Amino acid sequence: MLLQCHRNGRSIEKRLGDHDRAPAIRSILSRSIDSVFRIKGLRPCRTGPNPLGNRHCHSERKTLEMNDKQKKPQKLKARLPRGFVDRSANDIRAVNEMTAKIREVYEHYGFDPVETPLFEYTDALGKFLPDADRPNEGVFSLQDDDEQWMSLRYDLTAPLARHVAENFNEIQLPYRTYRAGYVFRNEKPGPGRFRQFMQFDADTVGAPGVQADAEMCMMMADTLEALGIKRGDYVIRVNNRKVLDGVLEAVGLGGDDKAGQRLNVLRAIDKLDKFGPEGVRLLLGPGRKDDSGDFTKGVGLDTTNIEFVMSVVEKQPYVAVGNRSAEQVTKLNELTERSFSAKEGFSELDMIHGLVTAAGYQSDRIKIDPSVVRGLEYYTGPVYEAELLFDVTNEKGEKVVFGSVGGGGRYDGLVSRFMGQPVPATGFSIGVSRLMTALKNLGKLGQADVIEPVLVTVMDGDVVSMGRYQRMTQELRKAGIRAEMYQGNWKKFGNQLKYADRRGCPVAIIQGGDERAEGVVQIKDLIEGKRLSGEIEDNASWREARVAQETVAESDLVAKVKEILAAQAEDRKRAG
Repeated sequence: MLLQCHRNGRSIEKRLGDHDRAPAIRSILSRSIDSVFRIKGLRPCRTGPNPLGNRHCHSERKTLEMNDKQKKPQKLKARLPRGFVDRSANDIRAVNEMTAKIREVYEHYGFDPVETPLFEYTDALGKFLPDADRPNEGVFSLQDDDEQWMSLRYDLTAPLARHVAENFNEIQLPYRTYRAGYVFRNEKPGPGRFRQFMQFDADTVGAPGVQADAEMCMMMADTLEALGIKRGDYVIRVNNRKVLDGVLEAVGLGGDDKAGQRLNVLRAIDKLDKFGPEGVRLLLGPGRKDDSGDFTKGVGLDTTNIEFVMSVVEKQPYVAVGNRSAEQVTKLNELTERSFSAKEGFSELDMIHGLVTAAGYQSDRIKIDPSVVRGLEYYTGPVYEAELLFDVTNEKGEKVVFGSVGGGGRYDGLVSRFMGQPVPATGFSIGVSRLMTALKNLGKLGQADVIEPVLVTVMDGDVVSMGRYQRMTQELRKAGIRAEMYQGNWKKFGNQLKYADRRGCPVAIIQGGDERAEGVVQIKDLIEGKRLSGEIEDNASWREARVAQETVAESDLVAKVKEILAAQAEDRKRAG
């Protein structure tokens, strides 16, 4: 026997005779066990004449086992990050159904799709998030390996501006485009408030005239009607940021040094629907205390300026040019004399009103409303908002108006940040998740007849049989029928039927050895079988009756399945 070992980095060989083998092997094993014990931090127990047989005393062995148990890996806890949700098959289908209808409207208006990535360089997104003292804290960011900061997009407009600027020489202006995708906000989540949500946007870049804004409003109205929201249940409200800027200038809030106060005034005006005129007056003045006792500090305007602001934004019916009373003309002149920006803004609103009216969109669909304030700070001209007017029940059981489902406006400065030259642009965004909730409330979504797959069961597991089952499945699919071959433990046939029942499969295909020899298959109408099961008293009678099950030639499989599915569809139609 040749014994080889390594000592101090040198290989040592020693040939052993037969009488040396057992002691040598015991010595090697003894040293190996000592090494293991030292690694584990244990003391070898050397009681008894046999150093190997009695080496592991009970207490040492128990300690070793306990240490091994403690080192077993812990199971990961499956948990969803706060502010995020999983989407079910039904939700995904509902979104697909809705976005397909939106896309069709946009395509009819001559808009083309484009897609931008989820990540943008942080400086390209800009600091435009509403209701944040330090807007970039509202985004999810990371530092790339080249030490540049990237952020998940918080909307679809800022990435479009980057895309247009980067590809400006290849893009045909006016550039009319739409896109749908997820956006992310690093904000505190709450009921119905998520950190990831889907938007569907449409934009026109390179069109300076307000006719582009008017068209956006008309397209929003057409989109809502295409989704089944009838007239009277929605309205597109239109204002102009120039009017609001003019009002702020008139009360002494012009200039870069007053940007914070201007933003607070706009936020106060935006609460008109929520708090009413008196609540907004308090926010514009000393401040407002809510029902819980929390106090919101006001802007600090004096009474005269508060009333001037409220006279412009407090909801009043819009009166078209030529139909205004002397008092209304005087009031408008008073404002426009104090601000050229406001004068220009009112002129653009009059133009939009004239354009949409000429196209057949009356004030029940699109109306001018000076109280509309869009939260993002990059808007520079007309702004518009799609509002649903029907009541829903909130978390407290109260009836409330559903409210806004989307909006947008003109942002002439957003692309210009990259270009150093004026690039006019306007567009709007639909909140897909919020609109989906509204459509479900109206019963306008999820009505599509989604049929679960026909199940081809497995009776035998040999290659030839499996091949036949797979071929039948493919024949059904080629005929436009949803189908799947059972992929679980085929040896328990009862489990296959349980699976079909829980899955909601309408039909099961069965072919055992006898059927295969005869060239036939059994087709089981699972929907009809479930309906008739209540009429049969016991399982024995059920099996004997072979309810809703028939045998057909394998060549007639597709035709028979189509016949059964058509009959089921007719039954659903009759049932409403």
